[in-house]
Amino acid sequence: MTFVTSYLTPMYRRSVSGRGHHVVEPAEGIARLEALWRAWEFLRLDPHTGMSVWFRDHADHHMSVLLNADGPFKGCKPTAHAERLEQLPTTPPADGRATLR
Repeated sequence: MTFVTSYLTPMYRRSVSGRGHHVVEPAEGIARLEALWRAWEFLRLDPHTGMSVWFRDHADHHMSVLLNADGPFKGCKPTAHAERLEQLPTTPPADGRATLR
């Protein structure tokens, strides 16, 4: 969480008024923040284009999803998480692979 509070949120300054965003709980949001942190830890050590690659291939993509009005934090408040939808339903097929119902 230090990466998010000390690096990511101070850098990404966006208006989220009326959207109810906060960075806690939703599994998709946490997974995307973890992916951002791991990519950052690897790419920040590249002295040439690492940070540019991180922004282009990782930060810009994931932050667009996270900050989207219909993103994983939709309906969340600074003090409470809101489950907005059920998880995608799955039905195990005969060969054991999961598929959407």
